[in-house]
Amino acid sequence: MALDLTPEQKAAGKANFEQAAGDLARAGKMNSMATGGSTSPDRRDVLKAGLAAGAVVPVSAAVYYGYNSWVGGNPVRTALIGCGDEGGVLVGDHNPEYNKIVAVCDIRPTNLDRIFDGDTGPRKGLKKVYGEADAAKIERFSSLDDLLAAKDRLKLEAVIIATPLNTHDAVAKACMDKGLHVLCEKLMARTVARCKDMIRYAKDKGLLLAVGHQRHYSTLYAQALEMIEAGILGDIKHIRALWHRNNSWPYDPKAFNHEKYDAQYGIPAYVDSWWKEVPKKDAEKLPPERLKELAFGDPEKHGFKDVAELVRWRCSEKTGGGLMAELGSHQLDASSIILGHVHPLAVMGVGGKFFYGPGRNDRESDDGVFVTFEFPGPKHPKAHKGGTDENDVVVVTFTSFNTNEFEGYGEWVMGSKGTMFLDKEGEVYLWREKDKTRKGDTGGRDTKVTVSGAGGGKPVMEATSTWGGGGASGAPTKTAGGGPVWDSAVRGYRTELEHFAFCLRAWQKRGGKVDYTKNEKGEFVHKDIIPRCHGEVAMADAILALTANMAMAKRDRIVFEDAWFNVDKDDVPETKHAKKA
Repeated sequence: MALDLTPEQKAAGKANFEQAAGDLARAGKMNSMATGGSTSPDRRDVLKAGLAAGAVVPVSAAVYYGYNSWVGGNPVRTALIGCGDEGGVLVGDHNPEYNKIVAVCDIRPTNLDRIFDGDTGPRKGLKKVYGEADAAKIERFSSLDDLLAAKDRLKLEAVIIATPLNTHDAVAKACMDKGLHVLCEKLMARTVARCKDMIRYAKDKGLLLAVGHQRHYSTLYAQALEMIEAGILGDIKHIRALWHRNNSWPYDPKAFNHEKYDAQYGIPAYVDSWWKEVPKKDAEKLPPERLKELAFGDPEKHGFKDVAELVRWRCSEKTGGGLMAELGSHQLDASSIILGHVHPLAVMGVGGKFFYGPGRNDRESDDGVFVTFEFPGPKHPKAHKGGTDENDVVVVTFTSFNTNEFEGYGEWVMGSKGTMFLDKEGEVYLWREKDKTRKGDTGGRDTKVTVSGAGGGKPVMEATSTWGGGGASGAPTKTAGGGPVWDSAVRGYRTELEHFAFCLRAWQKRGGKVDYTKNEKGEFVHKDIIPRCHGEVAMADAILALTANMAMAKRDRIVFEDAWFNVDKDDVPETKHAKKA
């Protein structure tokens, strides 16, 4: 597991990644991810000009992803719906030059206060992002109906949806009914059937539907993928993904503020961001009868039994998708990107409520999961039409437990020629395997590498006593000078919102509805102005996460079906495999 890496070995791994990226870029082999798979002339020219001399070139995310033609001064007028944890992250890292937030909406009054005042970490708040005076002009709404009724007055063009999972499809459809483009937070929807419904709705209305799996806009992951596609890791047979947390520390009952929080809904036993205190302000405004009125006509599907379930929605089976939806979906999305968006073959796993229980932040969702996916390798028939080797399988494991965070989170990509570690969305490390066909060859954690053969044949990592001309393109894989990682293009939050705005303006300029027509290769004809994580990409991630939950519940190995990934077919995994009530 390489948990015992020394600081020197991590430094070598980090420098190896930058060195290899630089070698490949100088050879013109770092262009595949630009503009969604096509070569970007702007990016290519910048890289050639700067990297020929080994310089570190600050390639912006806008150039990298092909939306550098944005004309400033015309930001998309946007409303944020859902002002909780994820809404706060998006507000804290959005770019007002692209998305101008003119209204916010949440049924919880405490969330409406929080989105303006901000919080710790990345949740800066509107007052800090816009300044006190301009933030005061942003309108507050406590119901979606009231917000949509003011659409024309606000001159709204788009919405960002960051509400609990069971409401995503209902909120998205209501907004699309008003002609608004939608960027919805992940997981896309509570069931695969509801994902398909959202996609079909967007196509019928001719509107953009993007989903917030931010790794599709992370320059860190983009550059890592380009290196993997160049072949320097060799034959990849295993990806080990993990996201561990420790929520086992006792909550001090004396810390419970009885004036602020309602004790009738329980006092936490542990410090746990999913099982929170219930604010009295929310409880007073949202009795069960009011929550029923706000449930889009279907309390069983889109509602909450009480305010506690609303506040702790991630802990409920009906309202959330547990660890796989909230954490695993990110990791499986990353693995899917690395493997070229091939559909998985099968999944099995073990999950359960191993720690929490009655009187101990009890919940319906699992607090520990260990799942194993089988993906087709490049020679497998499911990955390539000409593939003939059904034994070419890549094993992807994902683990998440709530009682130990020593490893944190990230993805280990293990190939026959090298290992790459993507650590917490902030750094990438690269190490070379020892070549046993060469006498005295070195490899492993301490080895410095350069990439040879980059100009002609297949690139390979070579051991070297000194590094060459330096990294590839500094800025995309590093934070801005002196700024926290949340302010950079590394994580992808800001970039996904910028690209969404770019696509929206491009369609407005083109005129007419958003066109989702596909060519004979199955690609969108206008893919350059369709969000990178559009509905069908996000649906695949939902299938991975939700089917894993079903496999764990059944204690069974589930084989994925092609029809589940086809939005034009009604087949979905929950029909066959969902746990019956």
